Amino acid sequence: MKSGFVAIVGRANVGKSTLINALVGEKISIVSSKSQTTRHNIQGIVTEERGQIVFVDTPGMHRPKNKLDDYMIERINESLVDMDVLLFMVDISVGIGPGDVFMAKKLPPNVPKMLLLNKIDLIDEETLFEHKKQIGELGEFDRVLAISALNEKTVVGILDLLFELLPEGPQYYPSDVSSNMSNEVLISEVIREKAMHYLDEEIPHGIAVVVEEFHQEEKGLYISATIIVEKDSHKGIVIGKGGRKLKGIGKAAREELSLLLGQPIYMELWVKVRKGWRQSSHYLEEYGYRK
Repeated sequence: MKSGFVAIVGRANVGKSTLINALVGEKISIVSSKSQTTRHNIQGIVTEERGQIVFVDTPGMHRPKNKLDDYMIERINESLVDMDVLLFMVDISVGIGPGDVFMAKKLPPNVPKMLLLNKIDLIDEETLFEHKKQIGELGEFDRVLAISALNEKTVVGILDLLFELLPEGPQYYPSDVSSNMSNEVLISEVIREKAMHYLDEEIPHGIAVVVEEFHQEEKGLYISATIIVEKDSHKGIVIGKGGRKLKGIGKAAREELSLLLGQPIYMELWVKVRKGWRQSSHYLEEYGYRK
C-alpha cells in the first residue's frame, strides 16, 4: 500500500484549512476569513484500500511580531522536515506575491511537491491565465493544479495525484481514525473559531481558549472554558452588551461541538485578561503553545 505524511503549506489565509477539511471529508481545522487562524500543526487522516495519507495543516507564513508568532513559524519549519510530499498553496485570485516566493524558497529540494492554485472560483479564465504566468517564480513542482477548496469537483483529483507521488509504506493509524487531535484541543479550537467570527479584526490574534474542565454527564458533555484576551477593553468587547456576544459565541460553539461529538453539549464560558500573553513564555506554555 501507499502511505505517507503530506504537509499543506503557504501564506496565511490562502485556504489550507478549508482544503484539509475537504480532503479528509470532515472538519479537522478551524476556518476563518481572518489570517493566522491555524496555530498548531493539525493532522487529518485519509485511509483507503490503496493506502493512507496523513495530512498536516500548518499555520500560515507571516512576519513574526511576538513569541506566539515565533511558535507558529517554528511549526511551519517543522512541517517541512521528514514529509513525503508537500502541497504548496497560493491564492491565485490575487496572483503570486513576494510572500509566496519567499515561502516557496524554503521548500526542501528533494521532496515531491505539488502546487495548488486556490480560489479559482473568484476570478475569470483570462485573469487566471495572466496570474499563471508568475508560477515560474516559485520554482519547480511535480504537479500543478488549479482548484477551489470550496468545490469538491476541483479537489477530488488531489488524492489520486498524491497516491501517485507517495512511497510504499505502512498504515500509521487505524482505519476509523480521521484526526490525531484530542477532544480538548478540538473543543478549544471550535470555541476560538466562533470567537473569531464574532469579534473585530484586531482582537482574534490576541485571544486564546483554555478548556478548564470537560467531563461526561448523564445528559451530555459538560464543558467549562475560558477565553483569554490581552486587554481590559477587549474583555468588554468579547462579552458584549448584556453578555450577548459571549452568549452568541457559546451557542455557536455548542451547536457545532454537538454535531462533531454526537451528543448534547453543556458549556460555561468565561473571559479573563492576561496582559501581553503572546509575549510570555509562561502563558504560551500554559495555553498549549509549547516548543
